[in-house]
Amino acid sequence: MYDMATFDEINIGDTAERTTIITDEMIRLFAQCSGDMNPVHLDEEYAKNTIFKERIAHGILVTGLISAVMGCDFPGEGSIYVSQTVNFLRPVKIGDTITAKVEAIEKIEGRQKMVKFRTYCINQHGKMVIDGDSVGIPPVA
Repeated sequence: MYDMATFDEINIGDTAERTTIITDEMIRLFAQCSGDMNPVHLDEEYAKNTIFKERIAHGILVTGLISAVMGCDFPGEGSIYVSQTVNFLRPVKIGDTITAKVEAIEKIEGRQKMVKFRTYCINQHGKMVIDGDSVGIPPVA
């Protein structure tokens, strides 16, 4: 884990990750903060009649774990998140252990030095639940 990695300190292939257990409280707080009160996230009876058969976490809540890695671990404190693509591959359920991973895949020289990252999340079974990439501006020393 990094506290801060500048553009010059980042090497292609550098990685960081963090693991979190998704809780009912996290889902309910995210629903309050975002205003997304879709019953598939909040109502067990409703969710039983969906393709998932139980409540699932908001996809963007889980994507936020990637933001935590980028803003706190790698590149870390002071970095700026520029863009994120995301593909939701599997549902995330209450109690799932999710590991968000970030890997530097390209350094972009230009007026602003940026880095492209592969970003993804896996569950406790090693199954990918989110896949994508992001671009960030690393912190300045």
